[in-house]
This record gives sequence, structure tokens and C-alpha cells, in this order.
Amino acid sequence: MESSLIQRNRKRIKRAERVRQKLRGTAEKPRLTVMKSSKHLAVQLIDDEKGVTLAAMSTQMKKFRSKKLTSNKESARVIGAELAELAKSKDITTVVFDRGFYKYHGVIAELANAAREAGLQF
Repeated sequence: MESSLIQRNRKRIKRAERVRQKLRGTAEKPRLTVMKSSKHLAVQLIDDEKGVTLAAMSTQMKKFRSKKLTSNKESARVIGAELAELAKSKDITTVVFDRGFYKYHGVIAELANAAREAGLQF
């Protein structure tokens, strides 16, 4: 018998693999991956061909801690817009969105919409 925690983690890993099976990031079109916890949010632009992170943002960064963001959705909006600006400065206009094992709603959808509004294409 496996514990419910181990079963839940195995199911999460399978869901993430199922999503990533169809996604591949390149230098021209990197993979935008999201990690969220109960308190923080982190996003990365990854080139899977070279195995390199091209850009990264997190609510744990110094410039975001000083902004006193009140909710997770608000912080997702700020992170999405900032990441889009950083990507534009590196001449990246299109990305592949990797939601991982998270459902596309709430904070994840807010981040994606903010990045789209700031100029990134999915």
C-alpha cells in the first residue's frame, strides 16, 4: 500500500509529463514554465535544445518583495508583464506555454493573460 501523498505526487508527475510531451522550447520560441506554491510564483523561459534558462522571474526577487502585492492574482499580473518586458529585451516574441500539472485557471490564467497583454505571443 502506498500512502496517499505518494499517489498524489505520482499523479502530478504523470500530468506534468503528459503536458510537456507535446511542448518543446527552442532559442527562437522558448518554453514558458510556471511553478506556484501557496505563497510564491516563479516563471522561466527555457531553451530545451541547449538546456538553458534564458530568463526567470519570481515573487521572491528583491524588486517584487518591495512592491507589497496583496494577492496571488495581482502578483501573477505583475510577474507576467515583467517577464514579457524581459523577453522583449532579449528579442523573444513568441513562447510555448507550459502550465505543468496546474489547471489553466486562476493564477496561471492571470499570468498568461498579463504576458499576452504585454506583447508575448503563445
